[in-house]
Amino acid sequence: MTVELSGKVALVTGASRGIGYGVAEALVARGDRVCITGRNEDALKEAVEQLGADRVIGVAGKAHDLDHQTAAVEATMEAFGRVDYLVNNAGTNPVFGPIADLDLEVARKVFETNVVSALGFAQKTWHAWQKDNGGAIVNIASLAGLSASPFIGAYGISKAAMINLTQQLAHEFAPRVRVNAIAPAVVKTKFAQALYEGREAEAAAGYPLGRLGVPSDIGGTAAFLTSAQSDWITGQTLVVDGGILLNAGVA
Repeated sequence: MTVELSGKVALVTGASRGIGYGVAEALVARGDRVCITGRNEDALKEAVEQLGADRVIGVAGKAHDLDHQTAAVEATMEAFGRVDYLVNNAGTNPVFGPIADLDLEVARKVFETNVVSALGFAQKTWHAWQKDNGGAIVNIASLAGLSASPFIGAYGISKAAMINLTQQLAHEFAPRVRVNAIAPAVVKTKFAQALYEGREAEAAAGYPLGRLGVPSDIGGTAAFLTSAQSDWITGQTLVVDGGILLNAGVA
């Protein structure tokens, strides 16, 4: 079935697989044209083909690289003439362990990719299109950014920073651009595999809804936050967690 074009265009970072791919898939399904980014050029090409090369382009590169950010925004403008929506999904978590022993250079890498790159992409889409034409930004944060997260502390701290970045951007970019964040719990992706591999049933048992998340759960939420149905929502962090926070403090 052919989906009629919506006339809107999105840039989704880190979208060759996982949550980013799920977001791109949801936006394409409603008729948006999309530029996706990712580090691996082959994986990116495969994702473009799967999503539909008539409506999707890919720009390979590292999210924290300023030249890559510029190239992605320019390619989106050249191909589609606009960039209404930005979804900052690119992220990294290269370390697992207590922050007492955290290599500070690794911490800097986490912040460069998870926070500074999101700000860079937001600045570039703002100046390229959104400042004069409006739009929406969605930052993919994490439940780890809302409380202590043993053994993934650097990641959690960076996601807490992204939540505050969301509020700062929402305040400064209003009323032209709405900026919100999504804070998922564990979503079944290669990125989060270490958190559930070999013990999925055990990991899911604590969720009131009885399962871990899947990329389409976050894709649907991002589609909502970039739709007219969310036109009076900005500066918010929407928790998408299968109800796991309901268990906080419950013996």
